Amino acid sequence: MKTTLDLPALEPASVPARTSSNYPMEEQRERVKGRSKQALGDALGLQNFGVNLVRLEPGAISAFRHWHSRQDEFVYVLEGELTLVTEAGEQCLAAGTCAGFAAGRADGHQLVNRSSRVTVYLEVGDRLPGDRAHYPEEDLEARAIKGGYEFRRKDGTPY
Repeated sequence: MKTTLDLPALEPASVPARTSSNYPMEEQRERVKGRSKQALGDALGLQNFGVNLVRLEPGAISAFRHWHSRQDEFVYVLEGELTLVTEAGEQCLAAGTCAGFAAGRADGHQLVNRSSRVTVYLEVGDRLPGDRAHYPEEDLEARAIKGGYEFRRKDGTPY
């Protein structure tokens, strides 16, 4: 039996982890340190939705609390536990649990690792054009562009 995988299969460990953030300001990027993402969907050539394998170190956050105008999001916790923060408050997500965030629902969400060990989860989102991410606690809005997002202040001025 073959021991290496060829596309359309892959070993997630073969996908480089990205620890950088695309937030526009260094202060903002500093706030999400301790997060790494492996873009599994990109590595597999997926175009209609993205799949990231995410690791959050203790004390790290997934992103600023946000919601999307057109993008559905889904997370499934593989290892550890996370605190899900929404408008309704906080709840614990343990390994084997999941959460979904429907497009257009103005309920900012964020994942926080308040535990003492690394947490690993899958993050899935679609790639519909025209999406905007809204950040209720930040002077920030993300607008979908080909290949990613561009960031602006809430009044529309660019960073």
